[in-house]
Amino acid sequence: MILEHRADMKRLLETTRTIAVVGLSPKEDRASNFVSRYLQREGYRVIPVNPVYEGQLLLGEHCYGSLAQVPEPIDLVDIFQRSENVPPTVEQAITCHAKAIWMQKGIEHREAATAACTAGLAVVMDRCLMVEHAAIFNRQPIH
Repeated sequence: MILEHRADMKRLLETTRTIAVVGLSPKEDRASNFVSRYLQREGYRVIPVNPVYEGQLLLGEHCYGSLAQVPEPIDLVDIFQRSENVPPTVEQAITCHAKAIWMQKGIEHREAATAACTAGLAVVMDRCLMVEHAAIFNRQPIH
């Protein structure tokens, strides 16, 4: 199901505990970094996924090269990649039995979203997870 209403996103975020952030950067000025720090501050477990930093610690967590390498269940996959690179990430999310896909602001891929929905995953596209979470739960985002 593609989630477009905040009430649906709220239900998703209330049941989410572990978020794999695909494309997480160690650079503090990058959106993937400050969104991930916000999510950690809000109590979520953030698992970095980025082949460039595989094996390193990012935000205090071991970074994996792909979703397939993550050794624990993932509730939500937060994607910070170009839209054309989304399909392989969604395929991995389906294979590792993630519950949901979140494509950050500016990222949209209808075919990948359809594949995820067909596999039973919830999907959010073209929305910032931090902005939506802050609005839903009346929190202060990081800038």
